[in-house]
Amino acid sequence: MPSARPRPWLARTLKVGLRTVVALCAVTTLTHVTMVFLHVAPANAVSQRYSRQIDAWIYPLFEQNWRLFAPDPDSVNRRILARTAHTAPNGAVEVSDWFDVTAADRADVKHNVFPSHTTQNLLRRAWTSYVELHGGDDRPHSERAAMIQRYLYNIASDRAADHGDGPFESLQLRVLTLAIAPPPSPDGRQAPTASRVTENRLLPWRKVNRDGH
Repeated sequence: MPSARPRPWLARTLKVGLRTVVALCAVTTLTHVTMVFLHVAPANAVSQRYSRQIDAWIYPLFEQNWRLFAPDPDSVNRRILARTAHTAPNGAVEVSDWFDVTAADRADVKHNVFPSHTTQNLLRRAWTSYVELHGGDDRPHSERAAMIQRYLYNIASDRAADHGDGPFESLQLRVLTLAIAPPPSPDGRQAPTASRVTENRLLPWRKVNRDGH
């Protein structure tokens, strides 16, 4: 029985496909290195001219920030809660109860020998960036602010979808800032005061896709 020989056109197709993949990987790597270099380099004509494109590539996944590895400790505790809204077939709007997004993240970290760095800092860093770009105003005044707003809501949307409250089209966030109770005195005479809410910030409703993204 004659041995089967590889078809020439198939071999050529595989070679072309392999070369295309290698070329795309090389171009992507070169683009990424260039964007990161322009992001961390001192201000220059190129980085200023293409600042929008650089920011779109870097944020929020490739941010070069020392706080990613050594985050500043919070002076307060924050709880980020979310609730969803779904329009029923009869037109009635069904609003869910508040879901503690922060508590869900903490539950994933607690008693975990190797907690995920993303789980520990993703939500906190998203909120920190949101406050830095929005201040006390929840209306984005720049493209980056709008991107961070979408990023924060997408994180909460993923958590709400995992929570399993059913389908939803809109999502609202609520952020509670709580003062950290002082430690007890060495002699034990002064009991720590209970944590109290110092700020209750209600963010506006935002539309999300049917699957919660």
